[in-house]
Amino acid sequence: MYQSPRRLCSALLQRDAPGLRRLPTPGLRRQSSPPAAAPRPASPRLLAAASGAVRSCSRTVYSMGNGTSRLYSALAKTLNSSTASQHSEYLVSSDPELLEPIDPKELLEECRAVLHTRPPRYQRDFVDLRTDSPSRHPPIRVMQWNILAQALGEGKDNFVQCPIEALKWEERKCLILEEILAYEPDILCLQEVDHYFDTFQPLLSRLGYQGTFFPKPWSPCLDVEHNNGPDGCALFFLQNRFKLVNSANIRLTAMTLKTNQVAIAQILECKESGREFCIAVTHLKARTGWERFRSAQGCDLLQNLQNITQGAKIPLIVCGDFNAEPTEEVYKHFASSSLNLNSAYKLLSADGQSEPPYTTWKIRTSGECRHTLDYIWYSKHALSVRSALDLLTEEQIGPNRLPSFNYPSDHLSLVCDFSFNEEPDGLL
Repeated sequence: MYQSPRRLCSALLQRDAPGLRRLPTPGLRRQSSPPAAAPRPASPRLLAAASGAVRSCSRTVYSMGNGTSRLYSALAKTLNSSTASQHSEYLVSSDPELLEPIDPKELLEECRAVLHTRPPRYQRDFVDLRTDSPSRHPPIRVMQWNILAQALGEGKDNFVQCPIEALKWEERKCLILEEILAYEPDILCLQEVDHYFDTFQPLLSRLGYQGTFFPKPWSPCLDVEHNNGPDGCALFFLQNRFKLVNSANIRLTAMTLKTNQVAIAQILECKESGREFCIAVTHLKARTGWERFRSAQGCDLLQNLQNITQGAKIPLIVCGDFNAEPTEEVYKHFASSSLNLNSAYKLLSADGQSEPPYTTWKIRTSGECRHTLDYIWYSKHALSVRSALDLLTEEQIGPNRLPSFNYPSDHLSLVCDFSFNEEPDGLL
């Protein structure tokens, strides 16, 4: 079905690991355990999206060969220009050279082949949260994830219980991709992305996603030797399901001052239903002592979203690493906003009112850190949560916490299936 050979995937996965041996037998991991269960068949969606990418570009086969192919040249150019200072705009252009399709099953096999010496990926299940009849349209799957910037993981974050071998990019990126491919989100919201131009944009565009990247103005990654450019937020959506109506890159302010934190907000039109909604991704200021600063950033983001959604007339989903526990003011601002937002992962609790006990769990030189910092907010009068991916247990995470050989980030991914309410009331 796909004319792009497997070695196209291999070269991209192993681009920065020329000495890594290509394994002839893929799928050596998880032979006795299938990918994490989902409440609906997953593979046809990415297969269909990748098929759309096939139709939008030339069907000529370009062999990777000795590294002189047209596709390889395009990737090399991307690698050489990956720093934000060389990109004046962060909305990805539709360069035909960057649209050679990849079969998602083949890419998943490539990832597992690279990861054959590592333990199998953790099993996580979706929790069915439906309280009404099925929607007429397929749900919208949204994935929120702080993937851990490579430069920070290796250079600044001091994960004292994590072996340095577990942080090697040529393998860690395959763990990240494996997690994304397993859950196949329609919309992907990422933070701490410092390999956008050389890894995520080239690969995900071949799976049918359109992506946008907005880096931090003064990324801490740039302080690390041999960095790959600044980290920032990235937003991807499947082009066969959504049409981009409008996009805004937002540099957050605090007390009228521009800050180092950013957000991306996009209005998308769902092709099946014709409904529009706004999806936003952000990453607020980290560390204890910056609570008022985060609160101000949150207020600025809410004001921007109020304008973008025309006073909450357009349904909204906000994903992010807020670096704030539910007790902080910024959380309370979102919970009480006139945008009428609810936090999706509260629905996993027994009373539907409590956040999970943790979304990040790590051990640094300063001690063990177990916090709830990551959220998916949604317009509760316009949208319903159909299901949510359960969190890892303490036993699964293990005594050395995150990241690890099993899991690539210090933050857990959050995944929710949303559907539009058939008759939303007037208080969207």
